Amino acid sequence: MVAANLDTFTIQMILLPVWKALSNLEVMQKLKVMLSKAGCPKTMLSIKDALEALEGRWKLLILFSLAEKPKRFKQIAKEVSGITDKTLSKELKSLEANKLVRRDVYDTFPPTVEYSITPHGLSLEKLLDELHLWGLVHRKKVIGK
Repeated sequence: MVAANLDTFTIQMILLPVWKALSNLEVMQKLKVMLSKAGCPKTMLSIKDALEALEGRWKLLILFSLAEKPKRFKQIAKEVSGITDKTLSKELKSLEANKLVRRDVYDTFPPTVEYSITPHGLSLEKLLDELHLWGLVHRKKVIGK
């Protein structure tokens, strides 16, 4: 019972501000109804799956980095400042397992490895845009800049 409440709270804290930024009132009203009733089990499962696929502070930043063009490991590490090589490796494996990123190994010496965003990963473009817009509003509200 406690886990279900925590999941609902987590979902509300993460998703509600993002959806509030949307101009589509109908979508926002559906989300409010879904969250107020704790959603049906199928809805909760899909939201849980999405949160697990994108959990942590790095995955969305990695996807944003790869949205421009395929990159090698060190190129991603430079663009996603603050991430350690160990964490980047772990996050790329997770993104690959969730079919958001593709890892291509080229037969060179030494082997060249390149990461690219998949079409499934590109489907997050609207979410990234909304997070960006919400982040701008949030930063201004909290920090004043």
